[in-house]
Amino acid sequence: MSKCRSSPQHEGVLQACEECGLVTPYIEPKPGYRAHCPRCQHSLQSALTTPFQPIWAYGIATLMMLGLSLGFPFLSFSVQGLSQEASLWSALISMHYASNSLLAMLILLCVMILPLIYISFSMFIYWQAYLVQQGKTIELKWLKPWSKRVFQFESWLMADVFLVGILVAMVKILSLAEVGFGPSFWAFCVYTLLLVKFVSLVDSSWVWDKLTPREVTPYVRVGESHLQHNHSVCPICGQLNAIDASECCRCSGPVHKYLPATSMQAAWAFLLAAAVFYIPANFYPIMYTTSVGQTEASTIISGVVLLWHLGSYPVASIIFFASIVIPTAKIASLAYLFRQAGKSNSPEQTIKNQQLYRVTEFIGRWSMIDIFVVALLTALVQLNELMAIKPGPAALSFAMVVILTMLSAITFDSRVLWRQSFSTNR
Repeated sequence: MSKCRSSPQHEGVLQACEECGLVTPYIEPKPGYRAHCPRCQHSLQSALTTPFQPIWAYGIATLMMLGLSLGFPFLSFSVQGLSQEASLWSALISMHYASNSLLAMLILLCVMILPLIYISFSMFIYWQAYLVQQGKTIELKWLKPWSKRVFQFESWLMADVFLVGILVAMVKILSLAEVGFGPSFWAFCVYTLLLVKFVSLVDSSWVWDKLTPREVTPYVRVGESHLQHNHSVCPICGQLNAIDASECCRCSGPVHKYLPATSMQAAWAFLLAAAVFYIPANFYPIMYTTSVGQTEASTIISGVVLLWHLGSYPVASIIFFASIVIPTAKIASLAYLFRQAGKSNSPEQTIKNQQLYRVTEFIGRWSMIDIFVVALLTALVQLNELMAIKPGPAALSFAMVVILTMLSAITFDSRVLWRQSFSTNR
């Protein structure tokens, strides 16, 4: 049973930091400001000066640019009198017919489908919050499962990574052919910028506070944390609940106890699987290039070396860091953090570990650049025996490395790093 009572004025209402677990009084930030955890400085909530209009304006503009990026020529290139032009949609179709269906589906999901769902749902839930502010009653029950899933898409929205991949792929093609940018390419650039801005405006915690007020939790005190095992936190709306609650007293979503062993097992499993895929990803060819009837295989490192010898130092550096340094560093960093989870470190060391986790979680998605480059080259460069590019076996393995390390970081409950009930004033 739930042990909560309503408190519309927020008096006595508490909140828990999702990264370190510290319980603090809930104070709604002023418009234009952001509230942070006093211990780990994690962002708890932000409030826009005008909360509803920017969401709808940027959301509609982003969807319009997404539509325009699909309806016109995207890229074109010509070599020895032969030319080829492709839209973004036709490029995905070409990937499918070039035995590259999984990569085509990955791009379709991360660049189009998931952003479309994320934007549409965010606009709708902000509209529901606006109706509540106007004094109208809405049904929250069906919003619960969608809210949990859609807001988790944020890490998988990769239009910005895909755009960098396009630019890298164009630099590679420039050494072989002439490249032209169609109107859809520029629409896609605007779409990417608008999507990044839109995501920065959305705050799921704030919108849930507008949909329904937080509840008082008299069995929890300020300064406590997950270590007291006297409460659980709803993963959907952030409400504190009784430790024996099976569903949230605020949004009726499922609530689970703090179980560090379970999260660590899942995180380790994803990380070890990524380490296994990392071996073929680096030793097998990532793509095959056919030029005038001759086919040449290239691995990730050989591609970097070739770009460096051709004088494309910035692109070679980007590929080197995104495809070699970042995956290696992420696997090593996650393994280090997982080992630190069972130790009682000093406050300073724990904060450093927390910061390392944030950086590791943020940069992992950028390793997908090389996969997007291979997929684009496969779709665009198909001129029979004169010139053609096909993905190698390492492409799928490398994609699995990126996906599995992202899942490992997402599954990891960073509260396990905070083994002591200390607090740090900063």
